[in-house]
Amino acid sequence: MSKQDAACCAPISVAALDAAGAAEGAVVFKALADPIRLRLLSMITSAGDEICVCDLTPQFDVSGPTISHHLKVLREAGLVDCERRGTWVYYWPVPDRLRWAASLLELTR
Repeated sequence: MSKQDAACCAPISVAALDAAGAAEGAVVFKALADPIRLRLLSMITSAGDEICVCDLTPQFDVSGPTISHHLKVLREAGLVDCERRGTWVYYWPVPDRLRWAASLLELTR
């Protein structure tokens, strides 16, 4: 493992992030910094295998297009993925990406 690989994948308590790793991490943490997106992610992750957008939208006091925007941000950050089935879109978490984000903050000391 090179020094660059270690900085990329090691917790920040072990090795400082390089510019690319910091940029990638910022996308993820920026996506999580919004209360609606954080709540959406928690609902998607706790749902089990997947959840329909039709079950997510009614839980919020914002419009459907606003929920769609927030889900798009989560997808672009790699935290969730989705599939359209007829009229509805189904979402599920991306476990490897969630583990990656969590591992950045792991304290090893």
